[in-house]
Amino acid sequence: MKFPGSKAKRVLRVTARIFVIAVAAYLALVVLVRPSNSRDWSPDTGRTATAVINHDFVDIANVRNANYRSTTDYDVRWENRRYDLRKLESVWFVVEPFSDWRGPAHTFLSFGFGNGEYIAISVEIRKEKGESFSPVGGLLQQYELIYVIGDEHDLIGLRANYRHDDVYLYKMRATPEQIRELFVSMLERANQVAANPEFYNTLSNTCTTNIVEHINSLVPGRIPLSYKTLLPAYSDELAFDLGLIDTALSRDTFRAAHKINDMAKRHANDTDFSAAIRHRD
Repeated sequence: MKFPGSKAKRVLRVTARIFVIAVAAYLALVVLVRPSNSRDWSPDTGRTATAVINHDFVDIANVRNANYRSTTDYDVRWENRRYDLRKLESVWFVVEPFSDWRGPAHTFLSFGFGNGEYIAISVEIRKEKGESFSPVGGLLQQYELIYVIGDEHDLIGLRANYRHDDVYLYKMRATPEQIRELFVSMLERANQVAANPEFYNTLSNTCTTNIVEHINSLVPGRIPLSYKTLLPAYSDELAFDLGLIDTALSRDTFRAAHKINDMAKRHANDTDFSAAIRHRD
């Protein structure tokens, strides 16, 4: 004889078993699968950037400065560069939405020096050859993390002129001391990841969550927990609301005013690319 509710109880038992099995499988994955710096990497993530900081100067190895003909046809140049930390004067927040629905996006920072130089730092998945990003894969430890340090011609030009994604560039409010501390913090983290590989995680170890951690390590609680960091296409709205973006524009107008695609296309091959994309008509 079947009693009322027995079917519902069976469904609950089966669901509970499936949940337990899924959790066990995930925990086994976390324990058994280890990150590595030795894989068949895509050429654009073939090297990890590292920095040597000596008082007021920093020497960065493997700065990426690729020459693109398309997103799949490019020549990667790896450069060694020296920067004078005393000349740091600005930090910029870049947002690249890449979906038909607003939510997914890539974010990174770029640092400006008094001599007109800029260097961008982008936290990304370290792609293997033939690999592409999947949010689910990012939950299942399919990708290592990498701090790409590169020329703006590369990191911004790739997204605006070859991927044809919208790109927004915002100057941030920060003191020279804060900018220096943030830059050094990101360089030290790049060294850490290069020496001790770790997995990207779609929820907890992404481009945006790392930026938030860097900022909050310098000013605890400056960026509160928000869905707008998990859906980083909204992260510029959060930054505006927190007073982090250096603008006098209103909330309704600031975003459109900071889209730089037209300028990036017009000045794609110019030596003053970084200055040009910051020019306001």
